[in-house]
Amino acid sequence: MDETWIYQFDPEPKSASMQWRRPSSPPPKKAKVTQSSGKVMLSCFWDCDGIIMTDYMEKGKTVTGEYYSGLQKRLRSELARRRRGKLRSGVLILHDNAPANRAQRTVETAERCGFEILPHPPYSPDLAPSVCSQT
Repeated sequence: MDETWIYQFDPEPKSASMQWRRPSSPPPKKAKVTQSSGKVMLSCFWDCDGIIMTDYMEKGKTVTGEYYSGLQKRLRSELARRRRGKLRSGVLILHDNAPANRAQRTVETAERCGFEILPHPPYSPDLAPSVCSQT
């Protein structure tokens, strides 16, 4: 599991910017393009077979133990739906040492869901979970 900030960008479809013009006329000038309408927190859960679940946090919310516990419950139902048999064989969770991930409520929810939380290794570019999943 990892979290990252992503830019939310809603591009204009081609059909919205089309105009009738003569072949000899210059192309229409476009107004300044906005790069992004804001940043959104993305939480992503994956395994060796690919992405299991993603969650986009609502604007103005923060990651708390309660929020992360809810993600773990959703993860359990997604695992049951997408990865049949994985819950029986055991699920290992590797996440960073953020306060919400170490909260008592989060640890209790993980135990109830049957997840084992692995200790997070010290930071190293070679051990960063997100970097490893992109190769």
